[in-house]
Amino acid sequence: MNIRGRNKVNPNFNMSSMTDIVFLLLIFFMLTSTLVTVSAIDVLLPKAGGKTENKTSVAVSITNASLFYVDKTKVSEANLETEILKNVGKDKAKTVVIRGDKDVPYKKVMKIIDIANRNKLKMILAVKSR
Repeated sequence: MNIRGRNKVNPNFNMSSMTDIVFLLLIFFMLTSTLVTVSAIDVLLPKAGGKTENKTSVAVSITNASLFYVDKTKVSEANLETEILKNVGKDKAKTVVIRGDKDVPYKKVMKIIDIANRNKLKMILAVKSR
């Protein structure tokens, strides 16, 4: 008389499905890591001999006494946004160059950055090279 059961459970684990999942994850991370660009790369910029004038920019300066100037015109803090937009005009390709004194409070610079972000303008923080 044969008393053994018909259904035998195989104690071996099939690793093929696990390797498929690992390879899919590996491919996913390899593809997504190539799409990420690092914008904090130190680059040595070349020096220019002459001065170039850029007609597609609006300079916004902040003095040590927290006075605002838009292209050498003194502007009150309340009228800053309207003056920047007036100088930019309808040409949204113009860049706002933010030139702040080194002792200016951070919130004054952030006010200009907020204005540029609200109006979808490009901006550059001007710094002095060493």
